[in-house]
Amino acid sequence: MNIAVESPLTQDAATLIEGSEAALCEVYTTDECFTFTAAELDDEDIIFLVARNAKKQAIGCVALCDYEIYGEVKRLYVAPTGRGQGTARKLMDDLEERARLIGHEAIKLETGDKLAAAVSLYKSIGYSVCGPFGDSPEHPASLFMTKEL
Repeated sequence: MNIAVESPLTQDAATLIEGSEAALCEVYTTDECFTFTAAELDDEDIIFLVARNAKKQAIGCVALCDYEIYGEVKRLYVAPTGRGQGTARKLMDDLEERARLIGHEAIKLETGDKLAAAVSLYKSIGYSVCGPFGDSPEHPASLFMTKEL
């Protein structure tokens, strides 16, 4: 598996982002989803990572938004073809290393308790529940988490 910075505006990225959106829409209503579009991810303060398998197929993505002292995780998603291979964990490891190099003191994220696999992953790699941060709205469907680096 190879993980690299890529543009969120490529066709491969669009496919991953659409898959992420579809997965969220299966469990949440539109007003419960607080996601970034590909255009919003195309920003100099955002690092968009894509995981590719040995055949160079895009199998997962995640974005790191730079908010100076902390970074925020957006759009962690693994396509069905990339699941069961540790793809999400590897994406998060890469994201956290990049956050450390930037000088972030913490990583924060917003997810939802209906996303049991994601919450389990985050807890297993050291994230804990916290309150809302930044301009994230407090919402009953939201679960906020953080990890000190």
